[in-house]
Amino acid sequence: MKRRDWLTAAGTVALAGAVRAAPKRVRIGFQKGGLLLLVKLRGTLERELAGVTIEWKEFPAGPQLLEALHAGAIDFGVTGAPPPVFAQAAGRDFLLVAAEPGLPHSEALLVPADSPAKTVRDLRGKRIALAKGSSSHYLLLGALASQGLKLQDVQPVYLGPADARAAFEAGAVDAWVVWDPYLSIAQAARPLRVLADFGSLAPAVNAPWSFYEARREFVQAEPALLKLLVAAIAREGAWATANPEAVARRVSPLLGLRLDVMLAMQRRVRYGASALTETILEEQQRVADAFLAQGLISRPVRVRDSAWLGR
Repeated sequence: MKRRDWLTAAGTVALAGAVRAAPKRVRIGFQKGGLLLLVKLRGTLERELAGVTIEWKEFPAGPQLLEALHAGAIDFGVTGAPPPVFAQAAGRDFLLVAAEPGLPHSEALLVPADSPAKTVRDLRGKRIALAKGSSSHYLLLGALASQGLKLQDVQPVYLGPADARAAFEAGAVDAWVVWDPYLSIAQAARPLRVLADFGSLAPAVNAPWSFYEARREFVQAEPALLKLLVAAIAREGAWATANPEAVARRVSPLLGLRLDVMLAMQRRVRYGASALTETILEEQQRVADAFLAQGLISRPVRVRDSAWLGR
């Protein structure tokens, strides 16, 4: 046997041994929509990580998921870019372990179709619902900056997606910033106007990456298992990106969306789970610096301090 073949075989045996010796369970946090929901529905991890029990817990948004990760209630999860910035600033302990590309049109600043607000500038002094510390928060900062405004020029109303939708539909707020699938659900329910999304703001403000995070103790104890976990999610992401209709048919009944609406949403998604790179970390650092400049986090955040590069 050649040395390279021997090393490959030895690595395969070692990796298999790592899985056999792995914890009996991995607790995964997910949000409504997104790749992890599909992974859960299709039983991908249960099928590929034989001998490991996968436990799933749903969260309304990223900040709550990261609190659970810090508290040791889950081992692994995924959020948008801002939640880990706020969590780092608050001293929460976790590691960024992989990333998914940002999406230019899967998040938007919305007003009712009959709103007098025709541009972002028209929202000066108005009430805007959003989830604090979410990717929508970053989108709002960018949208305001594009019109020479700051967060202090509007009235942020910090609500989770469900409460924000209720407030928006009742007219208790003037605008709403939210991500898919809540964006698509809202657009399917009534006529709305998009004032801004990351696509309209680029290249000044690009859609930030989403991040897979893990509990530090889990990463340190089971790096081989973590790599298998991320690799399985990456394969599922490649399949999902290439098969939007199959994904739409599987997920639309769960989200209560018409198939055509769900299919349109899926066609603008690029799923994945990529290894962290210097470029990804630099882009995430820009997100952290933007929140610091607005006084939304109490201290500077060094993104690299919470990054696991798989070494």
